[in-house]
Amino acid sequence: MTATSVPLQTAPPRPATPRWYADAGGVLAASSMLVVVALWVGNRGLQDFGMTSLGRLTGLIASDLLLLQVLLMARIPLVERAFGQDRLARWHRWTGFSSFWLMVVHIVTITLGYAAAANANVFGELWDMIWTYPGMLLATAGTLLLVLVVVTSIRAARRKLRYESWHLLHLYAYLGVGLALPHQIWTGTDFVGSAASRAYWWTLYLVSAGAVLVYRIGLPAWRNWRHRLVVTRVVPEGPGLTSVYLTGQRLGELPARAGQFFQWRFLDGAGWTRANPYSLSATPNGDQLRITVKDLGDGSSRVARLQPGTKVLVEGPYGKLTGETYTGGPVVLLACGIGVTPLLSLLGELAYAPGEATLIYRARTESELAFREELEWFATHRGVRIVTLLGPRGPQASWLPGNLAGHTDALPRIVPEITGAHVYVCGPEAWTESARAAALAAGVGADRLHTELFSW
Repeated sequence: MTATSVPLQTAPPRPATPRWYADAGGVLAASSMLVVVALWVGNRGLQDFGMTSLGRLTGLIASDLLLLQVLLMARIPLVERAFGQDRLARWHRWTGFSSFWLMVVHIVTITLGYAAAANANVFGELWDMIWTYPGMLLATAGTLLLVLVVVTSIRAARRKLRYESWHLLHLYAYLGVGLALPHQIWTGTDFVGSAASRAYWWTLYLVSAGAVLVYRIGLPAWRNWRHRLVVTRVVPEGPGLTSVYLTGQRLGELPARAGQFFQWRFLDGAGWTRANPYSLSATPNGDQLRITVKDLGDGSSRVARLQPGTKVLVEGPYGKLTGETYTGGPVVLLACGIGVTPLLSLLGELAYAPGEATLIYRARTESELAFREELEWFATHRGVRIVTLLGPRGPQASWLPGNLAGHTDALPRIVPEITGAHVYVCGPEAWTESARAAALAAGVGADRLHTELFSW
C-alpha cells in the first residue's frame, strides 16, 4: 500500500450549522399545530363541537402531520444539516404513525357525526360519503395506500422485507398523501368557509410539493447530469465485502464530506431503479469517491459483479456524521461491522494530531475485520490507535462482545481521555444505542457525541 491510496485531503471548510436552526425548525413545526387549532376554532370548531367538529379537528391535524412528514424526508439540505438523518428518521416515524391514527379517528368521528345528523345507518352513510362526496374516492384510495405504508413500517413487517421492497412500497406514501388530501379542498368546512384557512393550507401544500420536486427530483437530476459518475474499479476487501471506486466530472464541486452517504443506483441492468444507501468509505478528494458494501441482500450482492464503466445515479450527500463540528483535540471513533466505513473516511479528514485519535472496531471474528492495510497506514503515519473488540454478542444488549459485556467502565478504561473527546459512533441500531449510552455514562457531552445508525 502506498500513501496515495489513502486520501488525506481535507474537505473544503464549511461553517458548522448554527444550533438555532434546529430550534427554529422545532418551533415552526409546533407552531403549525397551533395554527391548525386556531383556524379550527375560528371556523366555529368549539361552538359546534360534537362528533363532526371533532372529526374536522383530527382530520386537520392528521393532514398537517402528513405534510410535515413529507417535509421531514424531502431531503432539504438545510433541514438535513440542522437535524441529521437519525433525528429526522425518528420524527418521520413518529409523525407518520400519529397522523395515521388521527386519520382513523377522523374517519370514524366524521362518519358517526354525519350518520347521526341524517339519522342513517353508519355503514350506509360511509358508503354514501365515499361514492357521492367530491374527492372521497380519491381519499379512499389514498387512505388504503397509507395503510399499506404504515403496515410495512411496523418493525416486525420490516424485518421480513428486503430493503429494496420496503423502499419501493414506502414511496407510495407520496401518492397516498396526494390522493388523501384534496377532498378537504373541495368539501372541507375549513377550506370552503375561510380565506385564512385556504391561504394556510395552500401554502403548506405548495411548499411540501415544491420541496419534493426540487430536492427529491430536481437537485439529484441536476447533480447526476453535472457529475456523471462512473465505476472505475471494483475491489474485494474480504468475505462478502466489496469496495467500488468511482470518478466523474467536477467532483471537487460535489458537496460531499467524509462520513456522509448517498443513495446509489448502478445502471447495470434489471433492478437499477431501486436505490440503496451506502456510505463513503474514503475521504472525498475531488478526484474519486469510494464506497464499501457488505453483501446483505439482492441489491448489495450485485455490487461485487459491477464492471468498470458502469454508469451510476446518486441522491445525496446525506447524513450529519461529519467533522464540521470538530474543534480539535482527542477523537474517538466506535465502529461495529460495516459501520467502520464512514468512520474510516473521517479518519482521513479530521485534523487530529498524532496520538489523539482512537478507533474502537467491533467485529464477531478476526476474519470480519476489513481495511487492515489502511488501518495500519493510519496507525503508522497519523498515530491512530486501533483497538479491536472481537467476539459474538452476549445475552444482554451491550456494545461490547459477550465475554466483556459486564465491564460497564470499559470505555474510559480503553480511552482515559474520553471525557474531553469528540466521539463518533456508527453501527447497527441496538449496538449504536448501547455505545451512545456508554459514552454518555463516561462523561462525554451530548454536543460532542455524533451517531449514525445502520438501519431502515
